[in-house]
Amino acid sequence: MKKLIVPAAAAVLLAVSVYAAQYPEITIPELKTAMSAKKVVLLDANGTDKYTKGHIPGAVDFTSVKDLAGVLPKDKSALVVAYCGGPKCRAYEAAAKAAEKLGYTNVKHLTAGISGWEEAGEKTQSGD
Repeated sequence: MKKLIVPAAAAVLLAVSVYAAQYPEITIPELKTAMSAKKVVLLDANGTDKYTKGHIPGAVDFTSVKDLAGVLPKDKSALVVAYCGGPKCRAYEAAAKAAEKLGYTNVKHLTAGISGWEEAGEKTQSGD
């Protein structure tokens, strides 16, 4: 029985690590630095209602964008950061995959999400 458990556990750990590495994490301090340098496009994947209530300043409401290519920079190596509600939220994946599908190669995930941003005492922007 132990012989079956070890390979199965190893396979699960490998799958999780590969999946988690699909979009590298960016921390709040790293994001703030990129924002200050105006070298990031933020994609908020929380949905329009939540976006309107509060989002990271400068973020784009991913769920309402009709032409994502039109809001992203021409430089395909530009930093694109997708986020959603927090560490357990997976909604960011749709935004990250959409950017990746358009050829962007520097797509990251703000794992902390909007909840972590607010908990860190950072300001949000409301409205469109």
